[in-house]
Amino acid sequence: MSNDKPHAAGTVDAGETSERVGMAVLRERGLEPEVLREKLIDAIGAEFTTYYYYTNLRMHLAGHEDYKEITEDARLEDRAHFELVAPRVYELGGALPNDIREFADRASCPDAAVPVPMAGDGGFDTDSLSAEGILEVLLEAERCAIRTWSEICDMTHGVDPRTYDMAQRILQEEIEHEAWFVELLSMERDGEINPAGHFVRGEPGDAPLSTNRRFNDSA
Repeated sequence: MSNDKPHAAGTVDAGETSERVGMAVLRERGLEPEVLREKLIDAIGAEFTTYYYYTNLRMHLAGHEDYKEITEDARLEDRAHFELVAPRVYELGGALPNDIREFADRASCPDAAVPVPMAGDGGFDTDSLSAEGILEVLLEAERCAIRTWSEICDMTHGVDPRTYDMAQRILQEEIEHEAWFVELLSMERDGEINPAGHFVRGEPGDAPLSTNRRFNDSA
């Protein structure tokens, strides 16, 4: 009877664990899973490092509690992007780098670092630090993320529904983030009203489109 089922067997032998059907079907559709896998590692490397750098940027938005709140939403949502896609790397037969320095170096976007040098006392040269400078860094980080996830959407559309679903959800949130920082920078730097649709998410980092299933409060 099983011989009558069109999808009961394929190129991967029954019981074989050294190959994955989920990868085989991508090859059949013209997408090399190894290429996609490496692209995903680079992309979530950027999400992970951005989460770190946004922590520093948010800390230095002194006197701008509204900016801090919006940066916190973007910061925690970037962490959610990392956590959403990391399992997909393993499903595609890969692994995250064991060395976090290698992982950071592979990130598909530049470091979103505080735009002033460190001072001799171990802190930053805050005399030359401004909200405008921080917002510019935040904005360009989001733009790099949009380009990254747009490329992955293009790679996977119509070929890899699972990765495409993740990538397009992340992309939607990154586009929102760009609009937030365009609005803030326009007013802070140019005194121009350039509206965006930001409003309180609920709890910081709710990531309405990309948060994975919540197994616990830290998920």
